[in-house]
Amino acid sequence: MSTDSPGRNGPVSAARRRDVIDALRRGAVPESGLDLLATGLDRFQSALDSEFDAVASGASVFKAVRGEYGSGKTFFARWLGERAKRRNFAVAEIQVSETETPLHKLETVYRRLTERLTTPGFPPSALRPVVDAWFYALEEDALAAGASEEDLPTEVERLMTARLTEVSRHAPSFATALRGYRTALESGDEATASAVMAWLGGQPHVAAAARRSAGVRGDLDHFGALGFLQGLLTVLRDSGHAGLFVVLDEVETLQRVRSDARDKALNALRQLIDEVHSGRFPGLYLLITGTPAFYDGRQGVQRLAPLAQRLATDFTTDPRFDNPRAVQLRLPGFTLDSLIGLGLTIRDLYASGASSAERVKEITDDVYVADLAKAVGGALGGKVGVAPRLFLKKLVGDVLDRVDQFEDFDPRKHYALTVNASELTEVERNAAAVDSADDVELDLP
Repeated sequence: MSTDSPGRNGPVSAARRRDVIDALRRGAVPESGLDLLATGLDRFQSALDSEFDAVASGASVFKAVRGEYGSGKTFFARWLGERAKRRNFAVAEIQVSETETPLHKLETVYRRLTERLTTPGFPPSALRPVVDAWFYALEEDALAAGASEEDLPTEVERLMTARLTEVSRHAPSFATALRGYRTALESGDEATASAVMAWLGGQPHVAAAARRSAGVRGDLDHFGALGFLQGLLTVLRDSGHAGLFVVLDEVETLQRVRSDARDKALNALRQLIDEVHSGRFPGLYLLITGTPAFYDGRQGVQRLAPLAQRLATDFTTDPRFDNPRAVQLRLPGFTLDSLIGLGLTIRDLYASGASSAERVKEITDDVYVADLAKAVGGALGGKVGVAPRLFLKKLVGDVLDRVDQFEDFDPRKHYALTVNASELTEVERNAAAVDSADDVELDLP
């Protein structure tokens, strides 16, 4: 089932439209369908697609994205992740945080990566389906090479050893655990197989009996994590995937941790960048996002000179001439015009699935959408750059839903914009320029 979405979006399935609209209604960035909302990203596409092509050919790429709060960094990362999936990449988005995912503990970063690993065919965590597909591919390759059914286990073992040779130099336990997983499956021991797979995913506190059965010891540590990442890339490649796209989102949170942990995290980031550029991780596209203060401030990247040198990018020129091939990309953020344009796109997308599309467009015409955008921006102190989330939440949940459900509802007569502090993010509250954010009236003709 599909409907015609307006303009450049073309046909949009009901499921994709619903997922996007539902997320915006909650005030969240949609998990998928972001190409329907992308505005102003065309200038990045050619360079980024070329980088994906290089990664699919065995290269590795590191990229940093900078933008103020509300400029769409998470949106950009997920939009790029969707493009990666269309190229048959596996994707993992990781939120960096002091308590849940400290960057200086790479074993935790790897664990979060496997927990959030997704492929075009499997939701998170896709680690086990990927490993199963890898063993299937090994069997197919062995049979294609002339192996008999009797010799198949031996040939699969030989192929596995050959393809994990480089990985085994850095993380021999990765290959050992894979063998243990396969052995448990063949013997019908699902409990042990699941436990070994959890250990391969970096999970701590795996039962000692399962680890002994697989021939591995202890838990994954900081140094072993890089070897396991190398092994995962090998498995992904051999199971038919073009590569792995990993996002480390909100790395600016490092500025708020203790100085010793911050220094360790910055050095871990420097180490990751060097490993990517050294060619150790063929098939990896690593993206980080952060604020300008993180890249330029004394509590962020500038605190570690070698890291600052690796990320140095000239942003003194007109943003129109920013180099999308550079190590850093600058997101310009929203202007009032681009915010209005996004609102019109969402209005038309919503109308395409409404019971009366023409009525929705007529009641929430272009003038009304523009006035609502101005009003939300005004409620946030005129800082349009941080307004998109709240604006789209209000447009969908407070206006379009009511127009669609109530035939006599007219937002010009029956709706006054209200912005309560409880529904604002910290950044949005800081941007609000009024004493109270309650009951900000929308004065429309």
